[in-house]
Amino acid sequence: MDDKRPAPVKPTIDFDVLEKIDIRVGTILEVDDVERSDKLIKMRVDFGDHTRTILSGMKKERKDCQDLIGIQTLFVVNLEPRKIMGEVSEGMIFDIGYADGVLPALAIPERQVPNGARMG
Repeated sequence: MDDKRPAPVKPTIDFDVLEKIDIRVGTILEVDDVERSDKLIKMRVDFGDHTRTILSGMKKERKDCQDLIGIQTLFVVNLEPRKIMGEVSEGMIFDIGYADGVLPALAIPERQVPNGARMG
């Protein structure tokens, strides 16, 4: 760890705003490169009752993104689908550190929980 100081706390929000964000546990089933992109990967994620495709710009952050297969982690699932480099992303992986310039780490449950379990 380095001596980097934490960013200031963001302004206070109403609890209702937090309640609108749907963060769920999913297991990464597949990881593929996104054509013509040097940083994007495409993940197929199991949320228990359905799967989704989620893109992430983490290709350069890891030696081998195939190591993500089988990992259970957190995802934001109620974002508007977004087309990136010709692929549609149906959510966002919830990682820690990127905004602070730190090598990102996944937010992983301390023990196995059912896919689709919600934060909170």
